[in-house]
Amino acid sequence: MTETAHTQHSPPAQPAAGATPGEVQPRAAHGTPTPPALPVVSLMGVPLSRVTMAQAVDHIARAARAGQGGWVMTPNLDILRRLVKDPSFASLTRAADVRLADGMPLIWASRLRGDPLPERVAGSDLIWHLTARAATDGLPVFLLGGNPGAGDAAARVLAERSPGLPVCGVECPPFGFESDQAYLAGLERALLAANPSIVYVALGSPKQEHLIARLRPLLPRAWFLGIGVTFSFVAGEIARAPRWMQRLGLEWVHRLAREPRRLAKRYLIDGVPFGVRLLVNAAMTRGQAEGQQPSEPPRER
Repeated sequence: MTETAHTQHSPPAQPAAGATPGEVQPRAAHGTPTPPALPVVSLMGVPLSRVTMAQAVDHIARAARAGQGGWVMTPNLDILRRLVKDPSFASLTRAADVRLADGMPLIWASRLRGDPLPERVAGSDLIWHLTARAATDGLPVFLLGGNPGAGDAAARVLAERSPGLPVCGVECPPFGFESDQAYLAGLERALLAANPSIVYVALGSPKQEHLIARLRPLLPRAWFLGIGVTFSFVAGEIARAPRWMQRLGLEWVHRLAREPRRLAKRYLIDGVPFGVRLLVNAAMTRGQAEGQQPSEPPRER
């Protein structure tokens, strides 16, 4: 997922789609059982949830209805590289409850290891499926991040596509917000007042992971999802690659062609060598049980 620029903002947490902070539907169905733990596949020591799109959506929605929140990461090749090579980033995100493989190289590597992930579960696809389920189950959503105006536009599109969706807030943090303690305190108050079940955080990695780590303890019953540039996709600001390119794992080529200066280092200098290393490692460890990090559980909650 990519970093987005923030150049302007409005007061924290303006309500959207007809909802006001605090005026949300009940989300925890009494007696709703907590869903079981998800099985994982390990790639280079990083556990990834072995789930389809439908299973991921069902897990999150059922947990939210039971009053159990969580943190969803959607690692692509770049995020996986940082999880492997950056101990501080790995430590920051160790509390993530669900890690969904958002990149075909991860799917290919799991197949080479003989422990295949069922399919790619991209954050930019997940938002459509999970939002439709949120509308059905009455789970209020909050859109946090994106380029100025993208969150509001995305909220309108999502509400049109999923009638009855309770959108309890939209906020675009200003540039440099992470160093503005007064702004962050106001954002925390706004989120507490909005009381969402699902918070889409579209700030790019690692900024969104730092913010989720800060906000998540305040709303233990909410699910936080780091989804990068997805608001711009939903709003139509940025066109996604054609489906055939996505299926062939060539979405990065499409994005590189559109933003070569910004993405060349990420994809060509960092991404390609690490991708080769990932596939070679997967082939060499085929059939072997790859050890977990000592402090990580073998299964995700």
